Amino acid sequence: MGTEEQDSSYPNLDEQEPLKQHRGSHINPYEHLQIQLNPDGSLTRLADLPTLEASMDDPYGDTRSILSKDVTLNPEKKTWLRILRPKTDDLQPGLRLPLVMYFHGGGFMFSTAGTVFCNNLCERAARLVPCIVVSVSYRLTPENRLPAAYEDADDALMWLKQQAMDNDGGEPWLREIADFSRILMFGWNSGANIAFHARLRALGLDIGPLKILGVMMTQPLFGGEERTHSDLKYADDQVLPLTVSDLVWELALPLGANRDHEYCNPWASPELIQKLRKMGKVLIRGYGGDVTIDRQRKLVELLVINGANVVARFDDVGFHGIDLIDSRRAVITLNYLKDFINSTSSDDSN
Repeated sequence: MGTEEQDSSYPNLDEQEPLKQHRGSHINPYEHLQIQLNPDGSLTRLADLPTLEASMDDPYGDTRSILSKDVTLNPEKKTWLRILRPKTDDLQPGLRLPLVMYFHGGGFMFSTAGTVFCNNLCERAARLVPCIVVSVSYRLTPENRLPAAYEDADDALMWLKQQAMDNDGGEPWLREIADFSRILMFGWNSGANIAFHARLRALGLDIGPLKILGVMMTQPLFGGEERTHSDLKYADDQVLPLTVSDLVWELALPLGANRDHEYCNPWASPELIQKLRKMGKVLIRGYGGDVTIDRQRKLVELLVINGANVVARFDDVGFHGIDLIDSRRAVITLNYLKDFINSTSSDDSN
């Protein structure tokens, strides 16, 4: 049990000049996120994030190297899944592919599996690993506060179980080429937080014959009432300033909860900590210039101390969300995903 780090050295913040508590406080989080909070607690989202149709519904889908389709998960909750897979001509006959359950980022309040940056990352993953990706469009906050997204992850796992047990029906793409003994949970930002909690919640679910290899978290979003050095150093970050991070948690957590709630701050929950050694393999990917980097490093420490099998991949250079705009970094991250799956057998799962 331990960590493997790459390019993980970074300046000792304790040796730098004291950081002022009020840095970044001038940033209006509602303007930054382009949202308006309505009297009923819902949001008006002013930014129009571009989306992409599944390839099966896209008139130009034959130009894409990956097949994709959307299926309903829970009609009452209005949740759905996008399944992505390589084309049959690109696969060896009889090959069974690992299955990656993906949770998109967006501060719990934005995006779907069809949002362009989410779809494109999943298409790259399906092609590069190769694998089948089941990308979960979970309920968003604040209309559906946590644990709603975690419950949607439970639903997605139980849906996969149903597919694995249905020998005569079910989703044909999964029945034909999915390896249900090699499932990995993967997420970015708030999606990584969901992947983390979904993996722990799965320990209490009867998901057989599914086997979860572990979880990969890219720039996972966690928090706490106490400020870290990176919170303060990057408080005026252009992507995720501190005031925005605070608002994200204010709108995501159950009403009345603060940032030391276990959904945000796993360090505050002894019951949650006791489960960490049962997570299977864990990979954490981060960048030194990310406002959330200190908590990512502390999460590695927490997992190691409590017996989890952890691989840490940290780069000195990089900011929050760099994988979404730097294709080279995205490919590196997905190669980590590929190596992670290939180095983890179904015997390592529980």
